[in-house]
Amino acid sequence: MERSDRIVVTGGTGFLGRHLVTALERHGYEHVTSIGADRYDLTHEAQVAAMLQELEPEVIVHLAAVVGGIGANRRSPGTFFYQNLMMGALLMEHARRIGVRRLLSVGTICSYPKFTPVPFREEELWNGFPEETNAPYGLAKKMLLVQSQAYRQEFGFDAVNVMLVNLYGPGDNFDPETSHVIPALIRKCVEASERGDREIDVWGTGQATREFLYVEDAAEALVRALERLPDSEPVNLGAGREIAIRDLAETIARLCEFRGQLRWDVTKPDGQPRRCLDTSRARRVLGWSASTPFEEGLARTIAWYRTQRATEAAHR
Repeated sequence: MERSDRIVVTGGTGFLGRHLVTALERHGYEHVTSIGADRYDLTHEAQVAAMLQELEPEVIVHLAAVVGGIGANRRSPGTFFYQNLMMGALLMEHARRIGVRRLLSVGTICSYPKFTPVPFREEELWNGFPEETNAPYGLAKKMLLVQSQAYRQEFGFDAVNVMLVNLYGPGDNFDPETSHVIPALIRKCVEASERGDREIDVWGTGQATREFLYVEDAAEALVRALERLPDSEPVNLGAGREIAIRDLAETIARLCEFRGQLRWDVTKPDGQPRRCLDTSRARRVLGWSASTPFEEGLARTIAWYRTQRATEAAHR
């Protein structure tokens, strides 16, 4: 990788993408182009070919994805499978054809088997079927790993892969229909606190555990992966610690100053029972580990969301 390389970040206008572009520029990369679905629809082959012809990237980071929480995955499993699969497969094939030098695919912890021993190690990735509520999405992203390894073996194409846990931070998606658990809980608690509500509903039993990575830490890890990953084997990127959803909800409620009750809706699914990554390969190969304390990251995210709400209210 050279600082003068032409880098294209698909999904670069999204949550992680914006932070990654900032990180790349901070590291001295001079020609970084971010693209979103409003510019190119990467589920169509002609659009993929046109993007590569027009932008002539030497390096690609593929972040573009159709994502959401458990509810969104349950409503649109076919859409999540097809669009994520086609974007990745078409992009990698056409990148290979035109001679892109390096492609980083960003995968997901959702690809791991439902009952993977904790902490998840990269070797466990093929030892079972993913948790049902997000299996279509997880399997579609997992195919990029297979494609990367196959293309390296047959064509010598330099494709590398990382596996991300759930992200959070300023700029996250707070739409109640599609958001993940942290922004969903922050929005519920902030709004309930403002209205003086006495209780809020939370999905599941609260017993499932999750791992969360602050988005700026994730962006730094992706820069390291671009620069240092030597092969197509997957690398876990996470904070290396898990928290029960019940504890998470109580922490967010406290930080949002919501003093009412959390009412757990046990008719709703918990999702995968536990999620926590072994991040030793990232430390060994990338020289990277997460650095943002969890409560500090939550406080920054809550502050950002409150500021956005105030700005929107002022412009109504």
